[in-house]
Amino acid sequence: MSHPERLGASGGGPAHAIAEPPQLNGHRSLAEFATKQGLKQSAARPPMGSYISQLWQRRHFIWAFASAKNIAMYTESRLGQVWQVLTPLLNAAVYYLIFGLLLGVSRGLPHNTFIPFLVCGVFIFTFTQRSVQTGAKSVGDNLSLIRALHFPRASLPLAYTIIELQQLLVSMVVLFVIVLGFGEPLTLDWLLLVPVLMMQVLFNVGMSLVLARIGAFNRDIQQLLPFIMRTWLYFSGIIYSLSGLMNSSKIHAHPWIGKVLEANPGYIYVELSRLSILDSYRGYVHETLHEQTNHLWWYGLGWSVVVFVIGFWFFFRAEERYGRG
Repeated sequence: MSHPERLGASGGGPAHAIAEPPQLNGHRSLAEFATKQGLKQSAARPPMGSYISQLWQRRHFIWAFASAKNIAMYTESRLGQVWQVLTPLLNAAVYYLIFGLLLGVSRGLPHNTFIPFLVCGVFIFTFTQRSVQTGAKSVGDNLSLIRALHFPRASLPLAYTIIELQQLLVSMVVLFVIVLGFGEPLTLDWLLLVPVLMMQVLFNVGMSLVLARIGAFNRDIQQLLPFIMRTWLYFSGIIYSLSGLMNSSKIHAHPWIGKVLEANPGYIYVELSRLSILDSYRGYVHETLHEQTNHLWWYGLGWSVVVFVIGFWFFFRAEERYGRG
């Protein structure tokens, strides 16, 4: 008989043949046997260099995935892609009504500067705000894709950041129209907006990677993030001039408060953007407040590099755990 048989409990004839487990050839476990035969876990975390190479090879997939998600996001609404611009504009209008007209926080800024100042702040900060919030659910919302295909999981938070970047680029066209409509000149300083946005993209990717790992294993963070982001907005000088506030007597009495507010990345990228495209605001900061802003570039570069490196490492360490359970 080719297969071993087992006698029935009653001692009678042969029972159904039961297949024995594969011979391990002296190995203590299946894991050791698989290692000896050169087999690897399908979802195992690869070396860092190999992982980065895989991400680069899938750059076209990441961009196409982001573009498809971006188009599908507004397909069920009548205005469609217009909401990409309309949403931050409506937010800016509400802030202007409450803080500009009712509370008068625009006092001290040059004439006709507050609206471009406000719209610029809302558009730039919204890019970070939405990148963080969508990044937190990028893994949890794509479990079926993760379980069906093998690819670097960092592709997902990267793609969601690209979605927000695409929306920002559309919004920037509207921002430029508003800025020029309020009499701001078109100068070479506008070119400085490019490195500012590059630093902000790097920072947003790092934050998105951190929140993607946290959100993959703890969905409660998605409920908490809107409150955190709203508080961050109020501390980032989006609806008032933080440069003017730091020259007030209250901040002078406690200079450490000004240092903390000035090192806030939410403020840094917004302020650098305003200084790049708003000539009247740049003159107000340099001439009226006598503020030096060169250090903001070092702050912005430092935040972008540090957060990106930490975020990528933090996400990478849990690569093999995404999609389980």
